[in-house]
Amino acid sequence: MKDLVNTIFLLFLCTAFTKVVSAQPNHGPTVIVGGKKMAYKTINLANRKAGEPILVFEAGLGGGSFDPILPLLPSHIASIQYERNGIGESEPDSSILTDSQVVERLHSLLHTLAIQPPYLLVGHSIGGPYIRLFAARYPDEVCGLVFSDPTDFMLSAQEDERAKIVSKSKTSYQQISKIIMEQMSKNESSSPGAHIDAARALRSNLKGYFPEYRTLPPLRKEIAATVIISFNKNIELPDEELDRKLNLGINFKAWWKEYDQLRIQHYAGLIKDNDNSMLVLLPKYSHGIYYQNPQLIAKLIQDNYNSYKKE
Repeated sequence: MKDLVNTIFLLFLCTAFTKVVSAQPNHGPTVIVGGKKMAYKTINLANRKAGEPILVFEAGLGGGSFDPILPLLPSHIASIQYERNGIGESEPDSSILTDSQVVERLHSLLHTLAIQPPYLLVGHSIGGPYIRLFAARYPDEVCGLVFSDPTDFMLSAQEDERAKIVSKSKTSYQQISKIIMEQMSKNESSSPGAHIDAARALRSNLKGYFPEYRTLPPLRKEIAATVIISFNKNIELPDEELDRKLNLGINFKAWWKEYDQLRIQHYAGLIKDNDNSMLVLLPKYSHGIYYQNPQLIAKLIQDNYNSYKKE
């Protein structure tokens, strides 16, 4: 069952490069935020000059590490990784139910640590929607966004249904997302943190697919946005075995084609008016793109960082 669920994570929800990006014990410092212990790691913080951006990393569902990227960044670029409540060494907090509360807790963590803006947020997978929401809540504090193969939170119910029909498949992307969150929240083989993170994400979507994001204001044009998307993924034998075991009825090539096109269209629209922004398409890459090519991702993050001009 563990291998089956891991395969689901990799294929559909874009939650992690599960076997290598899964949450690891932090064993770093902790701080009390909102009455709960939270774990984090900072790098090069002492080298940061006033007014310079700091990278803030937001992991995918169940947590994860951006460690492959960090040695490839210059020493003057400071960064912070953290574990959401319930993941790794961070204590669970049953009061956090929505995505808005997730980003508010991150904001409180940064302020508790006296880490001042501007923030350049890097979000992988479902971390992509979270950093978009952070930029909507705290636009004056964000100078840049880097989306690493982000989940398509902009996918509408109508688009989802049409893509399923056009691809001649039985199961849609939104349906798969719910299945995976349910499986992950119940799977005894996954970490406790993965259970908690998935259960919270599932509750936040009970009233629809990413309902908190439907009325967000446009991104401020001064926020440089870099979107990195892997598409036209290779269809492997485990994909086909999974389809048979769960009776998903997915016509893979056509299914991915439809949903890839929608995700590219949505993120292109998101950043179309933003200065110093770009959409990078990586054909036949895996979801764990910063493990597959950390040099490229580090360069794209650094380019975004360098585009920021202090007033």
